[in-house]
Amino acid sequence: MSPTTTPPCQPPIADPTTPFWRTELHDLDSFRSTAELPQECDVIVVGCGFAGVSTAYHILQDNDLPPSIVMLEARGACSGASARNGGHVKPDVYYNILNYTKKYGVEAAASFARFEAANVLAVKQLVEKEGIDCDFVLTRAVDAYLDAKHAKATEDAYRELVAIGVADLGDVQLSHGENAEKISGIKDTKCCFSFTAAHLWPYKLVMGLLSKLVDQGVNLQTHTPVTGISEMRDADGNWTVATDRGTIRSKKLILATNGYTAAISPQFHDKIVPVRGICSRIVAPDATKVSRLTNSYSIRYGQGIYDYMIPRLDGSIIIGGAKPRFWHDPKQWYGVTDDSKLIEPAKGYFDGLMQRHFNGWEESGAYTDMVWTGIMGWTTDFMPYVGEVPNKPGQLIIAGFSGHGMPLICLASKAMADMVKGSRFEDTKLPFIFKPTMERLLSVENDILGLKVPTSSRL
Repeated sequence: MSPTTTPPCQPPIADPTTPFWRTELHDLDSFRSTAELPQECDVIVVGCGFAGVSTAYHILQDNDLPPSIVMLEARGACSGASARNGGHVKPDVYYNILNYTKKYGVEAAASFARFEAANVLAVKQLVEKEGIDCDFVLTRAVDAYLDAKHAKATEDAYRELVAIGVADLGDVQLSHGENAEKISGIKDTKCCFSFTAAHLWPYKLVMGLLSKLVDQGVNLQTHTPVTGISEMRDADGNWTVATDRGTIRSKKLILATNGYTAAISPQFHDKIVPVRGICSRIVAPDATKVSRLTNSYSIRYGQGIYDYMIPRLDGSIIIGGAKPRFWHDPKQWYGVTDDSKLIEPAKGYFDGLMQRHFNGWEESGAYTDMVWTGIMGWTTDFMPYVGEVPNKPGQLIIAGFSGHGMPLICLASKAMADMVKGSRFEDTKLPFIFKPTMERLLSVENDILGLKVPTSSRL
């Protein structure tokens, strides 16, 4: 697969496609707390998605002397990946764990699985504690395998995982053949795995939190793209952040910029790669005439090729992926930051998908209501960067979730807040494989493409 080099990262496009999640805009969507950008503050957070907002939220929790916080967002609040995903809060409790065991060791793989599973209930607790109306549903996720070879390989890996006792698999149910099809409701399912997960309206979650932050004095500045960061701190220990509306200084700087990180922090070029995905909303004209879906889903067609899906409480379906149409052509997705356009080979992919795959939907008349694109931040080792940026004291990063942020960010941001308050990475409950290190930044491995790539010359 090519290309072998990552294009230069570009900032967010001004006019992105509209996702379903942004059809009911919050009053703070294009809000500025002050007409002018403050000259300085204690903490700057770049990015107002789930990672940035949740980090600011946790900084203010149990803090007798809360710092002054300014949040900068290039577009409207929560307009990036957090408002363009599938609404899934689905942990990886088995699928990649054996691979992580072989790459990072037993304890690292186990800690990763435990961390993801714990995030599901952490999001539930957050929603309940703050009373956020975001359509949160605790449910079961079903991974349905349609390819016999892939199903067998996954089953074999799962049984090996059980034998070595790496992860707590007590919540995972494996079913085969006829039972798998009955449980999943998906035609020709060879096997399926199910486990606890959740789904929600992600934009409403983030904006519900953000409104509480603004009420507590956080200064929100939307439509304020960051154009650069100083190479080093000034004599007072401040980082200077340049925007198209002026500069602002702070001693703590948090990059919650995910797929756009390398546009302003070039040491992450070739490490956090923008990856464009596509998602949709499907509607059945008469929901009473179709089988009611209560689980969330991944429909797995082969290794790394799948669609992800949640059934919404209003009867509509959110489904994304469409990889069979475009994943063979990296120019469509690798290093792409343009979410103003659809992925041409995939834009009609979702038409008839429910009829093709789900029993009882053949005569549903289900149709594609909306299609949109979004930019994820994939890391070349598939682990996020959460912690202090190497050789940049006071500069921290929480980014690079590889399309898997919803079951990671809640507790990762809590740990990030602890580090802002003075804790060491080792004092948190983060898996050690999340730590930003020079070893990671200097690695020539690119697991996204399965290649060795030149180390960035900008480190």
